Amino acid sequence: MEYFDLIRKRYSVRAYKSDPVEDEKLQQVLDAGRLAPTAANRQPFQIIVIHTEGRRAELKKIYQREWFVQAPLLICSVGVPRISWVRNDHRRYLDVDVAIVMDHLILAATNLGLGTCWVAAFNEGEARRILQLPDEVVPLIFTPLGYPADQPSEKERKDLSQLIRYEHW
Repeated sequence: MEYFDLIRKRYSVRAYKSDPVEDEKLQQVLDAGRLAPTAANRQPFQIIVIHTEGRRAELKKIYQREWFVQAPLLICSVGVPRISWVRNDHRRYLDVDVAIVMDHLILAATNLGLGTCWVAAFNEGEARRILQLPDEVVPLIFTPLGYPADQPSEKERKDLSQLIRYEHW
């Protein structure tokens, strides 16, 4: 798919078919995350693949929407702060790096006909418990991964002239 068509086609899927995701497609999606640029190429992340079958009630403790567990897979991207790059002013780029990874993953999924939905408003304590995360990692982003069972609605975006400035504020 041509890149600009791809970014226009991506949307937040909130209904999924139960059809399994082919392993080849899953591997391509995960590899897109691996190939994402990170600050100083530190790759301070891990991607956790979670099968939802038989675990839906438990996984809904992380995020209570029904569509969150409809897809056959959930992806959780976690950050590893101790290996993330830190700018001279002490600004840590962990969140930025993990967001780039997830964006690459989500666009690859869209390109393969799969649906995703960025989920950041989840119960961190339940995510930590269910995924058995060590204290030194931070769960940052989830997405279901599966075939969409809905259709995209019209995207509302500001006009480019409202978002871009040249040379100064």
